[in-house]
Amino acid sequence: MALALLFSGQGAQKVGMGQSLYAQSPAARALFDEADQVLGWSLTKLCFEGPEAELTQTKVCQPALYVHGQALVAALREQGKLPEVSYVLGLSLGEVTACAVAGVFDFSTGLKIVAERGRLMQVACEQTVGGMAAIMGEERAAVAALCAEFDIEAANFNAPGQIIVSGEKEKVTSAVTAAKERGIKKVIPLNVAGAYHSRLMEPARSAFADYLAGIEFAAPKFTLFTNTTGQTVTEPSAIREALVKQVVSSVLWEDCMRNTAAAGATEFWELGPGGVLAGLARRTDKAWVVKSYAEFTDLAN
Repeated sequence: MALALLFSGQGAQKVGMGQSLYAQSPAARALFDEADQVLGWSLTKLCFEGPEAELTQTKVCQPALYVHGQALVAALREQGKLPEVSYVLGLSLGEVTACAVAGVFDFSTGLKIVAERGRLMQVACEQTVGGMAAIMGEERAAVAALCAEFDIEAANFNAPGQIIVSGEKEKVTSAVTAAKERGIKKVIPLNVAGAYHSRLMEPARSAFADYLAGIEFAAPKFTLFTNTTGQTVTEPSAIREALVKQVVSSVLWEDCMRNTAAAGATEFWELGPGGVLAGLARRTDKAWVVKSYAEFTDLAN
């Protein structure tokens, strides 16, 4: 088996995440406890008890998903249930989790990175009026034309026929209306705090670049794919550049998944709450072997 680990992006979080891991895995518990110390506030309490409105905040859910993904890896390793890993990749903030699992930086450094990333993105959201929408069942070219016409951007290419657009809220609303009038059957405005992966995140990108400049990156131990190109990335400086660029550029998730499979991955394990990435994988290629691990009970499967 050539195993690829997949790590969740923002939106996968839910109240109660990691609670069974904390209760039943000493290795996972140690990471949650360390996270509370590093952050200086109780991430653990917000993960387990909410409230949902607070957990959903960008500055909270990004570190929450990072810690949860790492805790799943730790619990699997502790139980002797993690085979040799060949590939790692993550959706949006999940790419930071993938980097840490690959040894590009250690757990606490990655946590600080993702906390700063979330904080900067939340500030950028508060300074702009952004919106996003999902366009279903359309080709990339049709969505690209719509984006060009309404001055918005394609933020995520998640799976065939599932593309997310992002930009100024008024422009996104206009694009949604036009898409429906033109017969695009399924266009869904998203309930998000801002225009992620668009130029409205430029203040966050710029400040994040400055922050990462002072952090040492190492070469990954496993083959790492980046959202910015859908291709592998190996040089520490290139990984740093990719994480910075990703804040304002499209997430080429479908490309990442297809290229991981083409590189030889025979199984994909999603490590995160829910089964969002597994669903996208099945939408992309039903032949892929995909498993989801969210809580301690899943580890026995």
